[in-house]
Amino acid sequence: MMRVTQSMLSGNMLRNLSNSYAKLGKVQEQVNTGKKVTRPSDDPVTAMKGITYRKELNSVEQFSRNIGEAHNWLDTTDDTLDKIGSVLQRANELMVQASNGTMTPDDRKKVDSELQQLKAHVRDLSNTKIGDRYIFSGTKTTTAPFDGTDYVADPTFGKQTVEIEVFDGIMMRINSTPIDVFKSIDTMFNDISTAIQGTASGNGLSAHLATIDQNINKLLETRAEIGARQNRVELMDTRLQSQEVIATKRMSENEDIDYEKTITEMITQESIHRAALSVGARIIQPTLTDFLR
Repeated sequence: MMRVTQSMLSGNMLRNLSNSYAKLGKVQEQVNTGKKVTRPSDDPVTAMKGITYRKELNSVEQFSRNIGEAHNWLDTTDDTLDKIGSVLQRANELMVQASNGTMTPDDRKKVDSELQQLKAHVRDLSNTKIGDRYIFSGTKTTTAPFDGTDYVADPTFGKQTVEIEVFDGIMMRINSTPIDVFKSIDTMFNDISTAIQGTASGNGLSAHLATIDQNINKLLETRAEIGARQNRVELMDTRLQSQEVIATKRMSENEDIDYEKTITEMITQESIHRAALSVGARIIQPTLTDFLR
């Protein structure tokens, strides 16, 4: 039969106390951090799952930022074209007035003056920027469509599409390429000015109303296409929000502790540790004199 010595009892007691301290410390750390694991060695499987879920959540957050950028481009584009549409509506009103045979040549000059201001306004709108990028320049976002004198002559300018990833593997076009419409409107205003300056009456001016209508229709077609893309962006945004909720929930279920359960476990472990300390004190207390009595 093996002889149990005082040193063996003390050694076992110290090992048990050490293990009890470690268990209590781990539970306390879980309560403090709110996490099941604080280092991969605590639970490698949970840690690896956490990395996967966090990567998924980070991707969703990046796509959400991209969605915000898409909203910004499409909304700004639509707003700009809406303003140009208002310009054309005003031009139509002015041309109806100028076509009236009762207007004097001086009156028509005043109309022409306002039309030229409208032309300048369209040129300014064609150079609309988001940050430091021109939204109607295709991929050449640092080059203005209107350089202060005329529109860029390159027939391919502004025709390239700008895309952004709004979901895993899903690219969406965020720009529009109405550069030809801008040029057509600019030419229209020049032709109208020439016609007004070359006539002492309203004869022939009404013919330009058809050109204004054509440009209005082109703008409406472009805006309709933008509206369709805005609707799709909204759908993708809703999908991303749902994905974010799901990813956050899965990550929480994997990593976060159940506070009620963990606090109960901590209280239990504290009781066990106090009992171990009490027993240990009884084991260490006896001395050689106590055994000789």
